[in-house]
Amino acid sequence: MKHDFTVGGSAIESADSFEKEVRFPEILKVLAHFFSFIFHPLFIPVIATWFLAFIQPGYFTGISPQEKTLIVIRVAVNTVFFPALTVLLLKALGFIKSIFLKTQRERIVPYIATNVFYFWMYMVFHNQPEVPLILTSFIFGVFLASSAGLLANIYFKISMHALGVGSLCGLMLIIVFSGFSYPVFLTVMLVLIITGLVCSSRMIVSDHSPFEIYSGIIIGILCQLISYAFIGIMS
Repeated sequence: MKHDFTVGGSAIESADSFEKEVRFPEILKVLAHFFSFIFHPLFIPVIATWFLAFIQPGYFTGISPQEKTLIVIRVAVNTVFFPALTVLLLKALGFIKSIFLKTQRERIVPYIATNVFYFWMYMVFHNQPEVPLILTSFIFGVFLASSAGLLANIYFKISMHALGVGSLCGLMLIIVFSGFSYPVFLTVMLVLIITGLVCSSRMIVSDHSPFEIYSGIIIGILCQLISYAFIGIMS
């Protein structure tokens, strides 16, 4: 949608309109689509769970590799398979025009359905003491971020990708400031690079404005911090 703002009698096009006029090289668009897919918001909970279980030492101490794998699979089923299936069913039934959810209206039902699956996953982990607190907190934070995205969607099309990578950034902040003894500098740098790549990719291949990108990152981070504080108090 094109918006015009008048400053000193001259019309200045909004960032959305300007972005549509920019011609990016095809190779850049291919890379942008690649990063947008690899770090799709549906994959973020699985990536974070896999990272905590198999890469970052300390949190899953005492849990066997088989049990770790089962936890990752459960997260994948509830946060990837079921939400993706919901979107495909909505497309098949004609409730949405595109699986890419290009309009705010098309995003409403997927947001609600995804929130149900996220909250269910949180409740399952909450009632299983063997699941590390940081993972339970992260899943609840993702639920909060998705709920905030649903509310923000009423007013503007907030970037789901930015919400996802913002949640990863929030997780890194929690690990860093919770007094974790293992070095995480390289991991933090990697997450920041991923965040930059994903958000830049969305600016290239989507119609998001900078505000929709930045607000997604900020909300994702805040929801993780709120979740960690809440879960810590409740436990």
